[in-house]
Amino acid sequence: MPDHDLVISRLLKAPRASLWRAWTEPERLKEWWCPRPWVTEVRAFDLRPGGAFHTFMSGPDGGTSDNPGCFLEIVPGERIVFTTLLLADWRPATPWLPMTAAIAFADEAGGTRYTATVMHPDAATRDRHAQMGFHEGWNLCIDQLEAFALVHP
Repeated sequence: MPDHDLVISRLLKAPRASLWRAWTEPERLKEWWCPRPWVTEVRAFDLRPGGAFHTFMSGPDGGTSDNPGCFLEIVPGERIVFTTLLLADWRPATPWLPMTAAIAFADEAGGTRYTATVMHPDAATRDRHAQMGFHEGWNLCIDQLEAFALVHP
């Protein structure tokens, strides 16, 4: 149901291999994953279908965001799909924000086409995610990802 999706597609200057490393190495992921000055703790990262993917974000004002989930698909160098609807080993979850995200990487014009498609179960959840600042927050994180990948190939 594409009308339940939020999509960001951008051409980044960083090479695909550098972006992939920033995404798939937990020590690198935590450097760009959430908008600064928030920080990310990677609590679980098992990069395989059915593997745990759990980030915990905390802000300077004491706010937190706990995001356990599960990887669904890994195509090395090309695609990562994860969801908040499942935990490790396909265990059902009841997330505060039900979504599945597909992140695609493709070579284009001397850089990388980075596409994030975030799927929601219904229009209300999509709208709530958009109102929470999806486009602003995810674009800021993509800026951080690109800057990190350019400096840390």
